[in-house]
Amino acid sequence: MAMELSDANLQTLTEYLKKTLDPDPAIRRPAEKFLESVEGNQNYPLLLLTLLEKSQDNVIKVCASVTFKNYIKRNWRIVEDEPNKICEADRVAIKANIVHLMLSSPEQIQKQLSDAISIIGREDFPQKWPDLLTEMVNRFQSGDFHVINGVLRTAHSLFKRYRHEFKSNELWTEIKLVLDAFALPLTNLFKATIELCSTHANDASALRILFSSLILISKLFYSLNFQDEEEAGLLELLKSQICDNAALYAQKYDEEFQRYLPRFVTAIWNLLVTTGQEVKYDLLVSNAIQFLASVCERPHYKNLFEDQNTLTSICEKVIVPNMEFRAADEEAFEDNSEEYIRRDLEGSDIDTRRRAACDLVRGLCKFFEGPVTGIFSGYVNSMLQEYAKNPSVNWKHKDAAIYLVTSLASKAQTQKHGITQANELVNLTEFFVSHILPDLKSANVNEFPVLKADGIKYIMIFRNQVPKEHLLVSIPLLINHLQAESIVVHTYAAHALERLFTMRGPNNATLFTAAEIAPFVEILLTNLFKALTLPGSSENEYIMKAIMRSFSLLQEAIIPYIPTLITQLTQKLLAVSKNPSKPHFNHYMFEAICLSIRITCKANPAAVVNFEEALFLVFTEILQNDVQEFIPYVFQVMSLLLETHKNDIPSSYMALFPHLLQPVLWERTGNIPALVRLLQAFLERGSNTIASAAADKIPGLLGVFQKLIASKANDHQGFYLLNSIIEHMPPESVDQYRKQIFILLFQRLQSSRTTKFLKSFLVFINLYCIKYGALALQEIFDGIQPKMFGMVLEKIIIPEIQKVSGYVEKKICAVGITKLLTECPPMMDTEYTKLWTPLLQSLIGLFELPEDDTIPDEEHFIDIEDTPGYQTAFSQLAFAGKKEHDPVGQMVNNPKVHLAQSLHKLSTACPGRVPSMVSTSLNAEALQYLQGYLQEASVTLL
Repeated sequence: MAMELSDANLQTLTEYLKKTLDPDPAIRRPAEKFLESVEGNQNYPLLLLTLLEKSQDNVIKVCASVTFKNYIKRNWRIVEDEPNKICEADRVAIKANIVHLMLSSPEQIQKQLSDAISIIGREDFPQKWPDLLTEMVNRFQSGDFHVINGVLRTAHSLFKRYRHEFKSNELWTEIKLVLDAFALPLTNLFKATIELCSTHANDASALRILFSSLILISKLFYSLNFQDEEEAGLLELLKSQICDNAALYAQKYDEEFQRYLPRFVTAIWNLLVTTGQEVKYDLLVSNAIQFLASVCERPHYKNLFEDQNTLTSICEKVIVPNMEFRAADEEAFEDNSEEYIRRDLEGSDIDTRRRAACDLVRGLCKFFEGPVTGIFSGYVNSMLQEYAKNPSVNWKHKDAAIYLVTSLASKAQTQKHGITQANELVNLTEFFVSHILPDLKSANVNEFPVLKADGIKYIMIFRNQVPKEHLLVSIPLLINHLQAESIVVHTYAAHALERLFTMRGPNNATLFTAAEIAPFVEILLTNLFKALTLPGSSENEYIMKAIMRSFSLLQEAIIPYIPTLITQLTQKLLAVSKNPSKPHFNHYMFEAICLSIRITCKANPAAVVNFEEALFLVFTEILQNDVQEFIPYVFQVMSLLLETHKNDIPSSYMALFPHLLQPVLWERTGNIPALVRLLQAFLERGSNTIASAAADKIPGLLGVFQKLIASKANDHQGFYLLNSIIEHMPPESVDQYRKQIFILLFQRLQSSRTTKFLKSFLVFINLYCIKYGALALQEIFDGIQPKMFGMVLEKIIIPEIQKVSGYVEKKICAVGITKLLTECPPMMDTEYTKLWTPLLQSLIGLFELPEDDTIPDEEHFIDIEDTPGYQTAFSQLAFAGKKEHDPVGQMVNNPKVHLAQSLHKLSTACPGRVPSMVSTSLNAEALQYLQGYLQEASVTLL
């Protein structure tokens, strides 16, 4: 739909923009919602641009520019398989006018439009916006530095991505295109600006403008040249690739490659000892070392390395130099902590020198463990002696020693369990006690941060080799280091605590008990939450994971602290909900909230109201502001809270119930599992309230079911909901809808039958049979179409029941089929009787035969028709988990015994018939199994 570019529409837009600035949410939110609802219309962005050009009100101009920038940010990118959110005519018009508009606007608006240009440029430049550069360069001639600085600012925001983009032919082509058009005009502008600085040497205000231009020109120069600075050149990349190729041949084609290999080893050795420590050689050096590592592990090349002098030379000239902590590493440690942690902790350090050197040590130890350990032990001792002479200057020697010991001792390692196999020639405990603990015991947690970080990492890596009593000593020290200013140190401390708390001891119980950690509980919780207030760690996922794990380990020991903790978690939730950017952090935060609820309410179920008071205000804000990433989590936590109420549903939940049925919530696939779970909680806890106070909502509930079963991706969720309706709602409240439910299911079965749908359908009809009776099931089928009951038995239940999986699901089907066999008169005296024995045979098969898990070929392809484009994925909260519910648990314990007892009861009602039907038609193996059930139940067939 197109909006007219009229004065009336400009006036309406002005009024709504004004309202979005109102501090009162009752005025602000509807205005925001209105703008959201019209932004898909043609001409909407052009109205905003007209407004910021022509409005007399500066506040409205700024507001329109911010709204426009955010609109571009949300909608400009075209996502495959999703509708284009901005029509082509608007895109063309925006690109034709925005540069001129940006340059003729005051600085505050110029900045917003400059950002919008760079967002558009990221998607469209250069292919879809070829004249952007020409238009910008032409403005350099204007002589107006307000305009020139606007161009420079825009160019800077457009080109600064060149600093961190990965190399590719496309990137080089684009940078060349920019340089061809921009290099000369930018150089000339730089020269002219320098001259103007001399001319206006005594004019401070003019110099301020000119110097801001020079800064922007220099930033552009940096961006356009960055890809060469400290980056490997083509020659280094070529050498690096050759090392990679040689390693591949040494591993895969060693017979053919054997005669060439010694020459490669010599060449790569010479390369290693002559290549400098600069960052640009890192990839080359790590690939060269990885080549040596892959060669020394292979039996028929070990002669190349067995000489003691060779091993000493490798250690001295290759391994030790490449384990040193360089100035560049120190810079990354301090200034780019997040990236440093990611590479170091998460194993993405695959191309670092240190990682390659560790791999080479491990490779050499395969055949030369004794000699290598001896040589390296000498180096470790001399490094530690150097450190002892002057720790504040020589700390890097000790750091290299820690790394050397780590690589020497690690034979096999996993991220989850640390070292699983260690070098027995290295005394890890002694090294830990003598050289790791003393650093951690130092009163100053901010001293030697790199040493502290690597010491803590040693604990993580060798936690399975160091005796428990020493690990226990390290726990208060790690808690202390949660206060370290270094992001790396307090992150490693949190991660080490989390890893220790997950360690398993005998009988698969946690190694550390709550009682052993209890003495530290207060300081542990205090320091973990304080760590979240340290600069750079307000959303540190390792700290939040450690909080979650501490709650899980300590259980009721945390109850006295819960009021304070839940307040802090709620404040954190409120803060991050404004702009969720760290998915792992958010997930662990919600897990911690769930643990607080579970642990407290297990001891005192009445405490649930305190959590509702603490959380509902924030939850309401999240739902009203439509924070998509958090909504599935909110629904899961609400389910947990609602399930804690034992009797009826509180009115605060009932007020929410109608909103849960709104179609817009169900459009997002990420919401569906959590919403279904929440509706199930409503049905389990308050079906009578819904039937009496919200009977008009039942069609809405069934509408949700109808939408879900139409989707191959979500049909099982539709059945979860339907099963809860059947199980919990008073029968009379759904009477009028029952036939329509079955018709919908048969239509889907006919149009798109899948194994998943079939399994869910089988469970549902058997649950229906248990709830309403076998006769009711037969009557509803035959009410839809005469003799349909027989068709369902013959075509669906008997041949397909073997596909049902899951203990509870199989039990429901067994009890349902038993009812059909023994409580459905038409099965005994109509044309359906011929199906009685095959049905019994299929039930015995369900008990005794393996599950039929075959899937037709056409179903092996993932069906994505139901989930177009990107959607917030559903993240299941482990600690909000729902206990498996068995709807026949109280009625039937052993379904085989139940079958025997039911057949006995049927045979007493019609003596002689059941034994004759069983003995004449049932196969011998099935008959034998049935005999066993009858014996177990101590009954016979009369």
